[in-house]
Amino acid sequence: MGELVKQASQQIPELVRAEMRLAVAEMKEKGRHAGRGAGLFGGAGLVALYGVGALLAAVIAALALVLPVWASALIVGAVLLAAAAALALVGRSQVGQAEPPLPEQAIESTRQDINEIKTRAHR
Repeated sequence: MGELVKQASQQIPELVRAEMRLAVAEMKEKGRHAGRGAGLFGGAGLVALYGVGALLAAVIAALALVLPVWASALIVGAVLLAAAAALALVGRSQVGQAEPPLPEQAIESTRQDINEIKTRAHR
């Protein structure tokens, strides 16, 4: 029994270090993917912004055929602000539902290790 306790006391710190290395590696990988995705979304957003600007100018010009230009721009601006408010409300709701980024595999692996150690300690 004493030998088992000695082995466990030697192996537990290495096990904890291995789990920490796994957690760090997992978080680095998630960070890399998030960074690439954010960059691509940023580029897509910029291009979409130019496209939306062109379409808005076309809508204002089309409305200006039947209304004064200032009224056309006012109508388009009000619709855009209403859409922005709706998107902000939905976005706030989604952010509230987001779970914190955790190293899930490392946590689960650590739980399994602890359960295994407890099981073997009771034998």
